[in-house]
Amino acid sequence: MTFGGFVVCDRPMNRIRSILLVLAVGAPSLAAAQTVNFEDATAMLGASCGTDIDSYCRGVNLDSTRLKDCLVRNQDAISSTCKGDFGRAFDAIQQRIKARAAVTKTCERDTQKYCKDAPNPGKVLECLMATPRGMTLACTQAITAAGYR
Repeated sequence: MTFGGFVVCDRPMNRIRSILLVLAVGAPSLAAAQTVNFEDATAMLGASCGTDIDSYCRGVNLDSTRLKDCLVRNQDAISSTCKGDFGRAFDAIQQRIKARAAVTKTCERDTQKYCKDAPNPGKVLECLMATPRGMTLACTQAITAAGYR
């Protein structure tokens, strides 16, 4: 079976790894709260729910929203370990997504002050991270919470 040009095997462990890879890559990457990185969240999900995902969510499109919906729909059948962990894993992924979305707004002033000559928007983050001193604490914390440092 193929997904986005990638070959995905039907063997349980390869399928689980494929799901976790898509979650980690497909999730788009506020503030001072420590967030869990995508890799740790998907590792927790794989360890706790891998068998349940393979058993109850076979054929589900490989994105975090649909996978979470599948696990919620099947919560009466999934293992207690999975029930205890999948909510935390998906919440951690959502936290990281929000943190990454907040960087642009939180760092607007710093961008204007230190990086207004960045050649394109993709270089702004690189410029901000290279700024040795003077950035606001909020911007520094937003970059850290987003997992860029």
